[in-house]
Amino acid sequence: MRFAYCPYRLDFKEPAGTSRGVLQKKLTCLVKVYDERQPELYGLGEAAVFEGLSREAGAPYEPKLIELMANVALGRPTDLTDFPSIQFGFEQAICDFSNGGRGIYFPSTFTQGEGFIRINGLVWMGQIGRMLERLEEKVEAGFRCIKLKIGAIDFTSELRMLKAIRSRFDADTLEIRVDANGGFTMDNVIPVLHKLASYQVHSIEQPIQAGHPDLMAFLCNISPVKIALDEELIGLNRTEQKAEMLDTIRPSYIILKPALCGGFSGAREWIELAGERGIGWWVTSALESNVGLSALAQWVATLGVDMPQGLGTGALFTNNFPSPLDLQSDRLSFDPSRLPLDRSAIDALPWIS
Repeated sequence: MRFAYCPYRLDFKEPAGTSRGVLQKKLTCLVKVYDERQPELYGLGEAAVFEGLSREAGAPYEPKLIELMANVALGRPTDLTDFPSIQFGFEQAICDFSNGGRGIYFPSTFTQGEGFIRINGLVWMGQIGRMLERLEEKVEAGFRCIKLKIGAIDFTSELRMLKAIRSRFDADTLEIRVDANGGFTMDNVIPVLHKLASYQVHSIEQPIQAGHPDLMAFLCNISPVKIALDEELIGLNRTEQKAEMLDTIRPSYIILKPALCGGFSGAREWIELAGERGIGWWVTSALESNVGLSALAQWVATLGVDMPQGLGTGALFTNNFPSPLDLQSDRLSFDPSRLPLDRSAIDALPWIS
Protein backbone atom coordinates (compact mmCIF):
# COMPACT_ATOMS: atom_id res chain seq x y z
CA MET A 1 0.00 0.00 0.00
CA ARG A 2 1.20 3.52 -0.80
CA PHE A 3 0.15 7.04 0.24
CA ALA A 4 0.48 10.32 -1.70
CA TYR A 5 -0.60 13.91 -1.14
CA CYS A 6 -1.06 17.11 -3.10
CA PRO A 7 -1.64 20.65 -1.75
CA TYR A 8 -4.47 22.43 -3.56
CA ARG A 9 -5.81 25.99 -3.47
CA LEU A 10 -9.56 26.53 -3.63
CA ASP A 11 -10.64 29.94 -4.96
CA PHE A 12 -13.87 31.53 -3.72
CA LYS A 13 -16.34 32.80 -6.31
CA GLU A 14 -16.82 35.89 -4.17
CA PRO A 15 -15.25 37.01 -0.88
CA ALA A 16 -16.68 35.22 2.17
CA GLY A 17 -16.86 37.36 5.30
CA THR A 18 -16.44 36.04 8.84
CA SER A 19 -15.56 37.65 12.16
CA ARG A 20 -12.00 36.45 11.55
CA GLY A 21 -11.71 38.29 8.26
CA VAL A 22 -12.65 37.92 4.59
CA LEU A 23 -11.77 34.68 2.81
CA GLN A 24 -10.85 34.75 -0.88
CA LYS A 25 -8.99 31.45 -1.08
CA LYS A 26 -8.54 28.33 1.03
CA LEU A 27 -5.65 25.92 1.01
CA THR A 28 -6.46 22.25 1.32
CA CYS A 29 -4.63 18.99 0.68
CA LEU A 30 -5.79 16.01 -1.35
CA VAL A 31 -4.53 12.58 -0.32
CA LYS A 32 -4.76 9.14 -1.84
CA VAL A 33 -3.90 5.53 -1.05
CA TYR A 34 -3.23 2.89 -3.69
CA ASP A 35 -1.59 -0.42 -4.45
CA GLU A 36 1.68 0.23 -6.25
CA ARG A 37 0.87 -2.66 -8.59
CA GLN A 38 -2.27 -0.84 -9.77
CA PRO A 39 -1.71 2.91 -9.12
CA GLU A 40 -4.55 4.04 -11.39
CA LEU A 41 -7.02 2.61 -8.84
CA TYR A 42 -6.86 4.71 -5.72
CA GLY A 43 -8.87 5.89 -2.76
CA LEU A 44 -9.19 9.65 -2.62
CA GLY A 45 -9.55 11.88 0.43
CA GLU A 46 -9.13 15.48 1.52
CA ALA A 47 -7.10 16.66 4.49
CA ALA A 48 -9.09 19.85 4.96
CA VAL A 49 -6.77 21.92 7.11
CA PHE A 50 -8.28 25.31 7.96
CA GLU A 51 -5.64 28.02 8.28
CA GLY A 52 -6.38 30.37 11.16
CA LEU A 53 -8.67 27.83 12.82
CA SER A 54 -7.01 24.41 12.80
CA ARG A 55 -4.50 24.03 15.62
CA GLU A 56 -2.36 21.89 13.32
CA ALA A 57 -1.97 24.71 10.78
CA GLY A 58 1.07 26.00 12.68
CA ALA A 59 2.47 22.52 13.35
CA PRO A 60 4.96 20.59 11.17
CA TYR A 61 2.17 19.60 8.79
CA GLU A 62 4.07 18.39 5.74
CA PRO A 63 6.57 16.39 7.82
CA LYS A 64 3.58 14.55 9.31
CA LEU A 65 2.31 13.77 5.80
CA ILE A 66 5.77 12.46 4.88
CA GLU A 67 5.83 10.37 8.06
CA LEU A 68 2.45 8.92 7.16
CA MET A 69 3.66 8.19 3.64
CA ALA A 70 6.65 6.25 4.97
CA ASN A 71 4.62 4.36 7.57
CA VAL A 72 1.94 3.33 5.05
CA ALA A 73 4.66 1.89 2.81
CA LEU A 74 6.12 0.01 5.78
CA GLY A 75 2.75 -1.08 7.14
CA ARG A 76 3.23 0.82 10.38
CA PRO A 77 0.66 2.93 12.28
CA THR A 78 0.98 6.72 12.52
CA ASP A 79 -0.18 8.77 15.49
CA LEU A 80 -2.51 11.40 13.98
CA THR A 81 -4.10 12.45 17.26
CA ASP A 82 -2.95 16.05 16.91
CA PHE A 83 -3.52 16.16 13.14
CA PRO A 84 -7.31 15.75 12.79
CA SER A 85 -7.49 16.96 9.19
CA ILE A 86 -4.94 14.35 8.08
CA GLN A 87 -6.89 11.75 10.05
CA PHE A 88 -10.03 12.91 8.22
CA GLY A 89 -8.42 12.69 4.78
CA PHE A 90 -6.72 9.38 5.46
CA GLU A 91 -9.95 7.79 6.69
CA GLN A 92 -11.69 8.99 3.53
CA ALA A 93 -9.01 7.55 1.28
CA ILE A 94 -9.10 4.18 3.04
CA CYS A 95 -12.92 4.05 2.80
CA ASP A 96 -12.88 4.96 -0.88
CA PHE A 97 -10.17 2.41 -1.69
CA SER A 98 -11.99 -0.30 0.27
CA ASN A 99 -15.09 0.32 -1.85
CA GLY A 100 -13.34 0.17 -5.21
CA GLY A 101 -12.03 3.72 -5.63
CA ARG A 102 -15.28 4.99 -7.17
CA GLY A 103 -16.14 7.81 -4.78
CA ILE A 104 -18.23 5.60 -2.46
CA TYR A 105 -17.07 6.13 1.12
CA PHE A 106 -20.03 4.85 3.14
CA PRO A 107 -22.33 2.60 1.11
CA SER A 108 -25.97 3.04 2.08
CA THR A 109 -29.39 3.63 0.58
CA PHE A 110 -28.25 7.28 0.29
CA THR A 111 -25.45 6.35 -2.15
CA GLN A 112 -28.01 4.24 -4.03
CA GLY A 113 -29.93 7.44 -4.73
CA GLU A 114 -32.59 7.07 -2.04
CA GLY A 115 -33.35 9.69 0.58
CA PHE A 116 -31.79 13.06 1.30
CA ILE A 117 -30.22 15.22 3.99
CA ARG A 118 -31.78 18.56 4.88
CA ILE A 119 -29.20 21.33 5.08
CA ASN A 120 -29.19 24.94 6.18
CA GLY A 121 -28.56 27.83 3.84
CA LEU A 122 -25.47 29.88 4.69
CA VAL A 123 -25.37 33.67 4.43
CA TRP A 124 -21.88 35.13 4.79
CA MET A 125 -21.11 38.47 6.39
CA GLY A 126 -21.18 41.52 4.18
CA GLN A 127 -23.19 44.64 3.55
CA ILE A 128 -26.61 44.27 5.19
CA GLY A 129 -28.44 44.82 1.92
CA ARG A 130 -26.43 42.12 0.21
CA MET A 131 -26.95 39.72 3.12
CA LEU A 132 -30.72 40.25 2.88
CA GLU A 133 -30.58 39.60 -0.86
CA ARG A 134 -28.71 36.35 -0.27
CA LEU A 135 -31.21 35.31 2.38
CA GLU A 136 -34.13 36.01 0.05
CA GLU A 137 -32.43 33.87 -2.59
CA LYS A 138 -32.01 31.02 -0.13
CA VAL A 139 -35.64 31.17 1.02
CA GLU A 140 -36.90 31.33 -2.57
CA ALA A 141 -34.73 28.29 -3.33
CA GLY A 142 -36.56 26.35 -0.63
CA PHE A 143 -34.41 26.64 2.50
CA ARG A 144 -36.27 26.63 5.81
CA CYS A 145 -33.20 26.99 8.01
CA ILE A 146 -30.72 29.84 7.51
CA LYS A 147 -27.37 30.33 9.18
CA LEU A 148 -26.14 33.93 9.42
CA LYS A 149 -22.59 34.96 10.18
CA ILE A 150 -22.65 37.82 12.68
CA GLY A 151 -20.33 39.69 15.01
CA ALA A 152 -17.95 41.44 12.64
CA ILE A 153 -20.01 44.45 11.60
CA ASP A 154 -22.19 46.88 13.54
CA PHE A 155 -24.53 44.76 15.69
CA THR A 156 -27.23 47.44 15.54
CA SER A 157 -27.31 46.94 11.79
CA GLU A 158 -27.41 43.18 12.26
CA LEU A 159 -30.41 43.58 14.54
CA ARG A 160 -32.17 45.68 11.90
CA MET A 161 -31.51 42.84 9.49
CA LEU A 162 -33.03 40.30 11.90
CA LYS A 163 -36.03 42.56 12.37
CA ALA A 164 -36.49 42.78 8.60
CA ILE A 165 -36.24 38.99 8.32
CA ARG A 166 -38.78 38.37 11.07
CA SER A 167 -41.18 40.90 9.56
CA ARG A 168 -41.34 38.60 6.53
CA PHE A 169 -40.77 35.13 7.97
CA ASP A 170 -41.91 33.97 11.41
CA ALA A 171 -40.13 31.28 13.42
CA ASP A 172 -42.47 28.56 12.13
CA THR A 173 -41.56 29.47 8.56
CA LEU A 174 -37.83 30.09 8.92
CA GLU A 175 -35.35 28.84 11.52
CA ILE A 176 -32.48 31.27 12.07
CA ARG A 177 -29.14 30.12 13.39
CA VAL A 178 -26.36 32.65 13.94
CA ASP A 179 -22.63 32.06 14.11
CA ALA A 180 -20.51 34.62 15.93
CA ASN A 181 -17.17 32.78 15.60
CA GLY A 182 -16.24 34.18 19.01
CA GLY A 183 -16.92 37.72 17.88
CA PHE A 184 -18.41 38.99 21.17
CA THR A 185 -16.94 39.47 24.65
CA MET A 186 -18.28 39.16 28.17
CA ASP A 187 -18.59 42.95 28.19
CA ASN A 188 -21.27 42.93 25.49
CA VAL A 189 -22.52 39.39 24.92
CA ILE A 190 -25.37 39.19 27.47
CA PRO A 191 -27.41 42.05 25.92
CA VAL A 192 -26.67 40.49 22.53
CA LEU A 193 -28.17 37.15 23.63
CA HIS A 194 -31.34 38.84 24.88
CA LYS A 195 -31.70 40.83 21.65
CA LEU A 196 -31.31 37.66 19.61
CA ALA A 197 -33.95 35.93 21.73
CA SER A 198 -36.42 38.69 20.94
CA TYR A 199 -36.17 37.67 17.28
CA GLN A 200 -36.63 33.96 18.09
CA VAL A 201 -33.16 32.94 17.00
CA HIS A 202 -32.78 29.16 17.25
CA SER A 203 -29.17 29.13 18.47
CA ILE A 204 -25.88 30.99 18.46
CA GLU A 205 -22.57 29.31 17.71
CA GLN A 206 -19.56 30.26 19.78
CA PRO A 207 -20.67 33.67 21.11
CA ILE A 208 -17.29 34.32 22.78
CA GLN A 209 -13.83 33.07 21.95
CA ALA A 210 -12.93 29.51 22.87
CA GLY A 211 -10.72 28.77 25.83
CA HIS A 212 -12.81 30.30 28.63
CA PRO A 213 -14.82 27.29 29.85
CA ASP A 214 -16.10 28.85 33.08
CA LEU A 215 -17.38 31.94 31.27
CA MET A 216 -18.96 29.82 28.54
CA ALA A 217 -20.58 27.60 31.18
CA PHE A 218 -22.07 30.70 32.80
CA LEU A 219 -23.46 31.87 29.47
CA CYS A 220 -24.96 28.47 28.69
CA ASN A 221 -26.69 28.53 32.06
CA ILE A 222 -28.26 32.00 31.74
CA SER A 223 -28.66 32.52 27.99
CA PRO A 224 -32.21 32.87 26.60
CA VAL A 225 -30.84 31.58 23.29
CA LYS A 226 -29.43 28.07 23.01
CA ILE A 227 -25.65 28.04 22.68
CA ALA A 228 -23.78 25.73 20.32
CA LEU A 229 -20.04 25.14 20.64
CA ASP A 230 -17.82 25.04 17.57
CA GLU A 231 -14.28 26.37 18.03
CA GLU A 232 -14.44 25.16 21.64
CA LEU A 233 -14.05 21.58 20.36
CA ILE A 234 -10.86 22.25 18.40
CA GLY A 235 -7.72 20.78 19.94
CA LEU A 236 -9.61 18.46 22.30
CA ASN A 237 -8.58 15.19 20.70
CA ARG A 238 -8.54 12.87 23.70
CA THR A 239 -11.59 11.30 25.32
CA GLU A 240 -11.00 12.72 28.79
CA GLN A 241 -10.56 16.25 27.39
CA LYS A 242 -13.83 16.03 25.49
CA ALA A 243 -15.78 14.67 28.47
CA GLU A 244 -14.38 17.31 30.83
CA MET A 245 -15.32 20.15 28.48
CA LEU A 246 -18.88 18.88 28.00
CA ASP A 247 -19.34 18.34 31.73
CA THR A 248 -18.01 21.81 32.52
CA ILE A 249 -19.84 23.89 29.92
CA ARG A 250 -23.03 21.85 29.31
CA PRO A 251 -23.96 23.45 25.97
CA SER A 252 -27.26 22.85 24.20
CA TYR A 253 -25.45 21.72 21.05
CA ILE A 254 -22.03 20.93 19.66
CA ILE A 255 -21.06 21.53 16.04
CA LEU A 256 -19.01 18.75 14.51
CA LYS A 257 -16.45 19.38 11.80
CA PRO A 258 -14.62 16.06 11.34
CA ALA A 259 -11.71 17.88 9.71
CA LEU A 260 -11.19 19.71 13.00
CA CYS A 261 -12.22 17.12 15.57
CA GLY A 262 -10.42 13.92 14.69
CA GLY A 263 -11.96 12.69 11.47
CA PHE A 264 -14.99 10.43 11.38
CA SER A 265 -13.73 8.39 14.32
CA GLY A 266 -13.19 11.49 16.47
CA ALA A 267 -16.58 12.93 15.53
CA ARG A 268 -18.29 9.64 16.40
CA GLU A 269 -16.78 9.83 19.87
CA TRP A 270 -18.09 13.39 20.30
CA ILE A 271 -21.56 12.17 19.29
CA GLU A 272 -21.44 9.34 21.85
CA LEU A 273 -20.25 11.62 24.65
CA ALA A 274 -22.84 14.27 23.81
CA GLY A 275 -25.63 11.70 23.67
CA GLU A 276 -24.74 10.41 27.12
CA ARG A 277 -25.24 13.96 28.43
CA GLY A 278 -28.38 14.88 26.51
CA ILE A 279 -26.51 17.38 24.33
CA GLY A 280 -27.64 17.85 20.74
CA TRP A 281 -25.37 18.12 17.71
CA TRP A 282 -25.19 18.66 14.00
CA VAL A 283 -22.43 18.32 11.42
CA THR A 284 -20.91 21.21 9.50
CA SER A 285 -18.36 21.17 6.70
CA ALA A 286 -15.04 22.98 7.06
CA LEU A 287 -15.07 24.51 3.57
CA GLU A 288 -13.95 21.28 1.94
CA SER A 289 -13.85 20.77 -1.79
CA ASN A 290 -16.39 18.41 -3.30
CA VAL A 291 -14.03 15.53 -2.44
CA GLY A 292 -14.34 15.99 1.31
CA LEU A 293 -17.93 17.21 1.11
CA SER A 294 -19.11 14.07 -0.68
CA ALA A 295 -17.45 11.84 1.91
CA LEU A 296 -18.90 13.96 4.70
CA ALA A 297 -22.43 13.82 3.31
CA GLN A 298 -22.24 10.06 2.85
CA TRP A 299 -21.15 9.67 6.47
CA VAL A 300 -23.89 11.96 7.79
CA ALA A 301 -26.46 9.94 5.85
CA THR A 302 -25.59 6.91 8.00
CA LEU A 303 -26.28 8.79 11.26
CA GLY A 304 -30.06 9.02 11.03
CA VAL A 305 -30.16 12.81 11.38
CA ASP A 306 -33.43 14.73 11.17
CA MET A 307 -32.37 18.35 11.77
CA PRO A 308 -30.71 20.53 9.10
CA GLN A 309 -26.98 19.97 8.71
CA GLY A 310 -24.35 22.44 7.54
CA LEU A 311 -23.10 20.72 4.39
CA GLY A 312 -23.78 23.10 1.52
CA THR A 313 -20.35 24.51 0.57
CA GLY A 314 -19.61 22.91 -2.79
CA ALA A 315 -20.84 25.86 -4.83
CA LEU A 316 -18.51 28.38 -3.17
CA PHE A 317 -15.44 27.70 -5.31
CA THR A 318 -14.51 28.38 -8.93
CA ASN A 319 -12.12 25.43 -9.23
CA ASN A 320 -13.99 22.62 -7.49
CA PHE A 321 -14.10 19.00 -8.62
CA PRO A 322 -17.04 16.97 -10.02
CA SER A 323 -19.49 15.75 -7.41
CA PRO A 324 -22.22 13.11 -7.19
CA LEU A 325 -24.15 15.35 -4.77
CA ASP A 326 -27.28 17.12 -5.93
CA LEU A 327 -29.08 19.96 -4.17
CA GLN A 328 -32.76 20.62 -4.73
CA SER A 329 -34.20 23.29 -2.42
CA ASP A 330 -32.72 22.32 0.98
CA ARG A 331 -32.44 18.62 0.16
CA LEU A 332 -28.96 17.22 -0.47
CA SER A 333 -29.05 13.89 -2.28
CA PHE A 334 -26.67 11.53 -4.07
CA ASP A 335 -26.85 10.72 -7.78
CA PRO A 336 -25.22 7.31 -8.38
CA SER A 337 -25.53 7.77 -12.15
CA ARG A 338 -22.62 10.24 -11.96
CA LEU A 339 -20.26 7.51 -10.80
CA PRO A 340 -17.48 6.85 -11.43
CA LEU A 341 -16.51 10.52 -11.37
CA ASP A 342 -14.11 11.97 -13.91
CA ARG A 343 -10.83 12.15 -12.01
CA SER A 344 -8.67 13.36 -14.90
CA ALA A 345 -8.08 16.77 -13.30
CA ILE A 346 -7.08 15.07 -10.06
CA ASP A 347 -4.79 12.63 -11.87
CA ALA A 348 -3.00 15.58 -13.52
CA LEU A 349 -2.13 17.27 -10.21
CA PRO A 350 1.51 17.27 -8.99
CA TRP A 351 1.22 14.44 -6.48
CA ILE A 352 4.02 13.90 -3.95
CA SER A 353 4.68 10.22 -3.36
